[in-house]
Amino acid sequence: MSAELIQKLTELLGEVTGYIYPNELEIHWSILIVVYPYITGLVAGAFILASLVQVFNVREVQPTYRLALLTALAFLLIAPLPLLLHLGHPERSYEIFLTPQLGSAMAMFGFVYLWYLMAVLLLEIWFEYRRDLVVWARGEKAPMSWLHRTLSLFSRDTSERAVQFDHKAIRLITVIGIPSAFLLHGYVGFIFGSVKANPWWSSVLMPVVFLMSAIVSGIALVIFLYMVLTPLRGAEIDMKCLDKIASYLFYAVIVDFTLEGLDFIHRLYESEESIKILSTLVTDKLFISLWVIQILLGMLVPLGIMVAVKSLKFNDELRKLFYFVSAILIQLGIFATRWNVVIGGQLFSKSFRGLTIYKMDVAGIEGLIVSLGLLILPFIVLAILLKVLPPWEAIEAREGAVR
Repeated sequence: MSAELIQKLTELLGEVTGYIYPNELEIHWSILIVVYPYITGLVAGAFILASLVQVFNVREVQPTYRLALLTALAFLLIAPLPLLLHLGHPERSYEIFLTPQLGSAMAMFGFVYLWYLMAVLLLEIWFEYRRDLVVWARGEKAPMSWLHRTLSLFSRDTSERAVQFDHKAIRLITVIGIPSAFLLHGYVGFIFGSVKANPWWSSVLMPVVFLMSAIVSGIALVIFLYMVLTPLRGAEIDMKCLDKIASYLFYAVIVDFTLEGLDFIHRLYESEESIKILSTLVTDKLFISLWVIQILLGMLVPLGIMVAVKSLKFNDELRKLFYFVSAILIQLGIFATRWNVVIGGQLFSKSFRGLTIYKMDVAGIEGLIVSLGLLILPFIVLAILLKVLPPWEAIEAREGAVR
């Protein structure tokens, strides 16, 4: 045993309270498993926001429709990386497709992921951009014209009939995509909720809570991106659009907060033998991340801000500031939610008599630097997608036609 490992174990032992089993000293699911459900939640939430335009005909949020789709795609492309890095042999991950195990929820993620990526998100984006890709390719020079022509699959038809078919296909794909988005992130909550041996995870509400918090985080992310990117390109923020999305965010936060509160009350009412150690967990090890960051900063403060915005007549600039602050705080709170579920569920002993601690490494595959890189990488991918598939030109053309 190396001196570094001995020192690390000694430090961990110094933070242990009560009695734990030897194999519970060091937790096995690290910060990477926190990043994974957080990123997949952003995908599901962004797609649900985009579906408001096509399925529910909410035209006020049209300016963010394409942005939401590209955001979902950028984060979906990075979503499997935390799991792959966590695996001992990530180069063997393709084997889940060659030897499918229907009884493994984690293994079935590969099939859910491919379905959502190939049959839902990429198809909807292709049909949405097909006509524009054809038009762009005609008026551009190489190599961008070659790229757009290839992305259009060498389509040339821009007739009204073809465009109408595109719209019908988009609507059908979106209808299919909504339950697919629910499945994509709901199964993450299912994985945790089905672990009966862990009372912190074993809850029938876990999949629903995960899904609702995903919708909250995805909507907040699109608000953040829309408010950052629109001024950067020298355009004006559509306040009708922003107010409408903020309203949906407000209602989603209320539902999410209610579900989490219901789950907490249910645990208290059951008062199983684990209630004592769970009470110590939330008042000791998770006090800052749960009560301060998740509940206070991530839920109550944004709710208070949005109630004030709805109740009082603030001007546009003040509303923008409040929406922007709320979006950032909500992202912080949702990430804390993932942390409290994944890390918190591993901090107490199966004997219900002791608590351990999680010491996060700075370097290494399971460390802070890699995790920050995984959180930044989707924004780099999104920047490339925005360059190749600009979401703003269709909006500007539509506004020009109206004038």
